[in-house]
Amino acid sequence: METQAKSLATALQALIKARLAADGGWLPFDRFMALALYAPGLGYYAAGQGQIGRMPEQGSDFVTAPEMSSYFGKALACSVTEALAHTQTRAVLEFGAGNGTLAAQLLDALGDAVQSYTIVEVSGALRERQAQTLAAFGSRVQWISELPDNIRAVVVGNEVLDAMPVKLLQRTAGVWHERGVAWDNTTSGFAWQDHPSDERPPLAIEGTHDYLTEIHPQAQAFIRSVGERLQSGAMFLIDYGFPEAEYYHAQRHMGTLMCHQAHRSDSNPLLDVGHKDITAHVNFTGVALAAQDVGLEVLGYTSQAHFLLNSGLLGLLENASIQDKAMAQKLISEHEMGELFKVIALGRGEAWQPLGFVQGDRTHRL
Repeated sequence: METQAKSLATALQALIKARLAADGGWLPFDRFMALALYAPGLGYYAAGQGQIGRMPEQGSDFVTAPEMSSYFGKALACSVTEALAHTQTRAVLEFGAGNGTLAAQLLDALGDAVQSYTIVEVSGALRERQAQTLAAFGSRVQWISELPDNIRAVVVGNEVLDAMPVKLLQRTAGVWHERGVAWDNTTSGFAWQDHPSDERPPLAIEGTHDYLTEIHPQAQAFIRSVGERLQSGAMFLIDYGFPEAEYYHAQRHMGTLMCHQAHRSDSNPLLDVGHKDITAHVNFTGVALAAQDVGLEVLGYTSQAHFLLNSGLLGLLENASIQDKAMAQKLISEHEMGELFKVIALGRGEAWQPLGFVQGDRTHRL
């Protein structure tokens, strides 16, 4: 297995070097990140290595909320059930289904309220893993590799937007540059290289100090693409991030780019390419604006803690074991996932307030 992983990483490095050569020796970071994560058969996600799990001994690199506690999916299902009824739809569409754990939790909790559960998945390896997890649900589950032209469903995405390629902008001595990647023959490795750019963050950054940050054109294009196709239904997107004013605060001068490997974090995506996840925090203001661009309404925005508590988490935990309660506590603890992770809900048609936002809605902060 280790030999196979090294072979894949070597092939991925060769692919990126070939792209660099074809493009004059420099790739903007979003293109590098797309290859590192999604190059067919070679990228971190596309190669089918085991990434999600509670412990590094399992060969995993990070844990997500559904893997941490089944009560994440059970609470989310309460809000999805309400959205299905309100929008008169009986289908769920999930992006970024990972091991299929959240899908299994939702299908189990939703029961007959959902007739079909569709997973958008481009990785054949992940699709196989999901099919094993969801075998008990039979033909109710289906897979597609491209967005359908028309969506009539409740759309769910947990930790999807953070893995979408981002552009890096670096202000040095008052001049803005786009940060990209080149090959350094001296070190025989990838290296940063900045080019002057007309690109700017969506907000002016106070001060004159050097400043590194991200912009998210691909995530926003994704929101617009899904929103254009959403004929009826709603979207629930859960991820770590901030509204624009917090994201581009003067003190956040090192950006939010982060890598995850064997449950350890680092900030250098140019090392161990293909062996680790690369993520950036989500600009939720940008998500909201992209949704509004295509006629969607922002139905709510709040912390994961507020959303899960509003969705009935405490009631669901009444008869749970002490261990289950302890793991579920991590979902809402301010020092774990409760505050860093946010939930945004989007919908088409007349705005309504979903269950998950009845208390603690922060839409006004976007």
